[in-house]
Amino acid sequence: MSLFHLLLVAIIQGLTEFLPVSSSGHLILLPVLTGAQDQGQIIDVAVHLGTLVAVVIFFWREVSEAALGLPRLARGKIDTPGAKLALLLIIATIPAIIFGLMLKLTGADDMMRSIKVIGATMIGFGIVLYFADQKGNTTRKTKDWGFRDAIVIGLWQAVALIPGTSRSGATITGARILGFGREDAARISMLMSIPTILAAGGLLGIEVAATANLQAVKDGAIAAAFSCVAALLALTLMMRLLRSVSFTPYVIYRVLLGAALLWLAYAA
Repeated sequence: MSLFHLLLVAIIQGLTEFLPVSSSGHLILLPVLTGAQDQGQIIDVAVHLGTLVAVVIFFWREVSEAALGLPRLARGKIDTPGAKLALLLIIATIPAIIFGLMLKLTGADDMMRSIKVIGATMIGFGIVLYFADQKGNTTRKTKDWGFRDAIVIGLWQAVALIPGTSRSGATITGARILGFGREDAARISMLMSIPTILAAGGLLGIEVAATANLQAVKDGAIAAAFSCVAALLALTLMMRLLRSVSFTPYVIYRVLLGAALLWLAYAA
């Protein structure tokens, strides 16, 4: 893989992982629309690792709090904010793990990697995000996140395994419907990405470990570094913009891209 292609994949993943526009959809479209070689699973693992590092850095206070709460949770105690946060993140990740395994075992994940599916989900879930954002209350904060919320938003995250849906877009939609403010909905969504990326990256890592070579490791390291930087930029920009701007610009982008994809799919 050329350095340019490697950097392009890394930057696309980094910029789109946490924005509600579907990183997986963009990565699937890259080889389809450009004719370039598919980046392969080793690079997929690397760029996900890069975005994982980015979100851990950005939300270090919450991440360290949850990490410190894990030992207490392991002893069956939920008596600290960190232990509660760790449990909520685990609960919210379970639906995606179950649904992901179902898609993997049935082969449905490969069947859905098409321009038609991505175009339709870009538009459909973009419109759902718009109405959830415009009609949703803004009274609830991250500290109000509870067990029922974790289950509901976790189910939204599971649906986001359909290409083009967007993990962050779906979870933000669920959080806005539950009454969380824009910044708080985004914060919950980003924190939920940590165990999800760990689970997905771990599964892919096991699959590709035996085929990795020195060049693949070097390419992966470059991709991880650039996706981390791009993700940090995207996170910083989005969290700042949400103080004064709604999710509408992302919805407009989704609808326009989805319409273009459907036109390409049916015009071919």
